[in-house]
Amino acid sequence: MRLTTKGRFAVTAMIDLALRGGDGPVSLAGISERQKISLSYLEQLFGKLRRHQLVGSVRGPGGGYCLARPTSAMTVADIIRAVDEPLDATQCGGRENCHDEERCMTHDLWATLNVKMFDYLSSVTLADLVAQQGGKSGGDVAVMHQERRTADERRKGERQRAKLIAVGS
Repeated sequence: MRLTTKGRFAVTAMIDLALRGGDGPVSLAGISERQKISLSYLEQLFGKLRRHQLVGSVRGPGGGYCLARPTSAMTVADIIRAVDEPLDATQCGGRENCHDEERCMTHDLWATLNVKMFDYLSSVTLADLVAQQGGKSGGDVAVMHQERRTADERRKGERQRAKLIAVGS
């Protein structure tokens, strides 16, 4: 059992978005460049995140993605579930047919691990992960290269974000 790149990349991209989303929509190209994740892969992940209402999109120049709800209301489990990441330590996928169509002797062990993993990932919010990034290197964020935006660009981003929130309500 292990978390694949799909789940890892989704969580990483959401942290990046949360760190930069205060100035308006964040482009996937920017996330791709900063995190070294393929743009086409991010497009697939963000399509799923949008369908699960974790992010919203703004089209057009200056567009990109914004968080659809506060970071404190979004858990790692929400993100992983949204991208269809299986979190299952059992060999049978919970069907109890792992040993010649019978339940194996260690099924309860792995099923309990599933519950513990889910409970833990449900207890960690995106806000927790963002705060951890803010605490690294004397307050510097581990993900660098934040673009400087002019006051006009920030206001435009704020208007687009307000529209996105109004549409989502």
